[in-house]
Amino acid sequence: VRDCIQKTLTEWSSKIGQDQKQETLEVLECTVAQALEKINPEERDELKVSAKLFIVGSNSSSIRDAVDLACSALGVAQLDSVIIAPPPVEDGTNLSLEYLQPYWKELENLVQNKKIVAIGTSDLDKTLLEQLYLWAQVKPSSNQVNLASCCVMPPDLTAFAKECDIQLLTHNDPKELLCEASFQEVLQEGIQNVKANEWIPLWLLRYSVIVKSRGIIKSKGYIIQAKRNAS
Repeated sequence: VRDCIQKTLTEWSSKIGQDQKQETLEVLECTVAQALEKINPEERDELKVSAKLFIVGSNSSSIRDAVDLACSALGVAQLDSVIIAPPPVEDGTNLSLEYLQPYWKELENLVQNKKIVAIGTSDLDKTLLEQLYLWAQVKPSSNQVNLASCCVMPPDLTAFAKECDIQLLTHNDPKELLCEASFQEVLQEGIQNVKANEWIPLWLLRYSVIVKSRGIIKSKGYIIQAKRNAS
């Protein structure tokens, strides 16, 4: 992730003038057009567009921004699936259904508005997954389990997922994919004269476009949004 961000920032920074750079840094919209391939509408039915969303320093309202930006970047009307990583909780606080509810409600709204087809979760144990399933209007279609936390799927989780038709997937993402300090460090390296300590990452979305019939990844990438807290 760091390498992707750094290369994008360096290339973007080298292509714009210093005056424009100072103006755009109020927003920090960095794109490298040739690195992004929009999906041909004629091929859309043959492709599955999926995403995993990591909330870094924002709230549930940013989910819509992330999905809208992903759809716009890829040239599609909706994403086939979105998995949300549990948003960071304060030290000493356990993840709970009450904490997840506003995020899940935002995902449900996007399903109802046909921006997403299916929604899933990540790293929920059987108890929390069951609580979410019973409460939710739009049920989770999948739950990712971290390979680092278990070599074998917990039997109670497997049984519940089978009973409720929830697909269990595996992943090896670190608990914190991109922390604030790491983002500020790569920002400082990528753009000259930027006040990196004023920038806070809000969310990070990782997308992949897969050819359904062949299971081949056609393209993949990251979209990140940050905000500036200027004093």
